[in-house]
Amino acid sequence: MARKRSADPKNPKIVVIGGGTGLSVMLRGLKEKPLDITAIVTVADDGGSSGVLRSELQMPPPGDIRNVLIALADVEPLLSEMLQYRFSNGTGLAGHSLGNLMLAAMTDISGDFVTGIRELSRVLAVRGTVLPASDQSIVLKAELEDGSIVEGESSIPLAGQPIKRVFIEPPDVEPLEEACQAIQEADAILIGPGSLYTSIIPNLLVPKLAECIVQSSAIKIFICNVMTQPGETDGYAVSDHLEAIERHVGHQLFDYIIVNDGEIPPQVQDRYAEMGAQAVQLDLDEVTRQGYKVIADRLVLFRTYLRHDAVRLSHHIYQLVDSWMDRKG
Repeated sequence: MARKRSADPKNPKIVVIGGGTGLSVMLRGLKEKPLDITAIVTVADDGGSSGVLRSELQMPPPGDIRNVLIALADVEPLLSEMLQYRFSNGTGLAGHSLGNLMLAAMTDISGDFVTGIRELSRVLAVRGTVLPASDQSIVLKAELEDGSIVEGESSIPLAGQPIKRVFIEPPDVEPLEEACQAIQEADAILIGPGSLYTSIIPNLLVPKLAECIVQSSAIKIFICNVMTQPGETDGYAVSDHLEAIERHVGHQLFDYIIVNDGEIPPQVQDRYAEMGAQAVQLDLDEVTRQGYKVIADRLVLFRTYLRHDAVRLSHHIYQLVDSWMDRKG
């Protein structure tokens, strides 16, 4: 039986914005800290099981939401494994994860996606609040350097051209009211890690959501990816990630940047190089020239894939937030 946890009103309120695997890894570490967490998750996914459910059931894509719910859930590991289970055969079932189907069912039962997430969060004793950036699906498009337009989050990294900019349709999509409220009340706002153009920036293109972040007095922290992503951030250094965000939002958002400066074993680098990825280089002089404060540490673990070290990363985040709270008095 999942244990119910109640939030301590004295805990710092942090809002984490993004999507994808990197966000989920970080949240597994953060949920162990005395923090009141709200995760705002992208709804631009259109591939795989999420894309099918989005198209056939006319609902926002559930995949990134599912990953975040499982990361924050207070349940036995076997239940988490079951929710991530992906059917390999069966007419209509193959390719779907059980967690996605549960979110689809809960959306149908409750009448809307946001209520469905809330109810499943209660069942899983989620430590925090999980919200979609909007309660409607967003179509993500990219203008490439050659001027061509690619439609669809899953198609953009496959285009084979550098990305000039991404944009969403509808451009005037309304953010979830609870998401804006969480940002307004936040003591800290974390953005990343995750795919820069397809998981992070789409949230920041929701007009009022970006405005709320800019206007917030919270400490704002960017967690940079460890590796570049083929088709999205080929050759990008840390400063390139920051410039892309500023170019899309029109403002410099962050106070602190957290980056990995730990050595990645040569054999691991070779394996990623075969996939077209390389370590994101910390160009410290350029990042500090732009006015950012940098926290650099050995923040990687390698098992099957390179991932952020959730324990070390959450420690740095908590230390920053705790110091910020002390200064605020």
